[in-house]
Amino acid sequence: PLGFMNGADQERFDRLRFVELKHARVAMLAFLGQVTCRAGYHCYGNIDSAGTAFADIPNGFAALSAVPQSGILQMGAFVGFLELVVMKDITGDSEFIGDFRNGAIDFGWDDFSAEEKMQKRSIELSNGRAAMIGILGLLVHEQIGGNLPLIGVLN
Repeated sequence: PLGFMNGADQERFDRLRFVELKHARVAMLAFLGQVTCRAGYHCYGNIDSAGTAFADIPNGFAALSAVPQSGILQMGAFVGFLELVVMKDITGDSEFIGDFRNGAIDFGWDDFSAEEKMQKRSIELSNGRAAMIGILGLLVHEQIGGNLPLIGVLN
């Protein structure tokens, strides 16, 4: 609608769809993680050898300063590993943009009809778009401050 794709070819569209799906999947996990932690559910045990419990780490942006530097580096290394090694079409047999099964994981996908597959992909895209807006809303609201229904006080 805004003319971003005027004159673009299929390859450009596929690249943008791939990036959209990747951001959508991350946003779905981020939104779920944000709501889960704010509900009081945390991993058991300690985050470091000094005895800092996962439950002692605050929610939201405050967690970035509370997590030890080595923890931030480990998260960055893990995300880099996923990005460079795991989350890509290794075999070249992907059925669609964003298909990272690589012949190893199926969960019944091959049993669906073409129509069901398209419907499920559309649902994932729609949920991902909603999650991108949702996590952005939570992060902005946290910076503004106040109280959210069902989630509680964001500070």
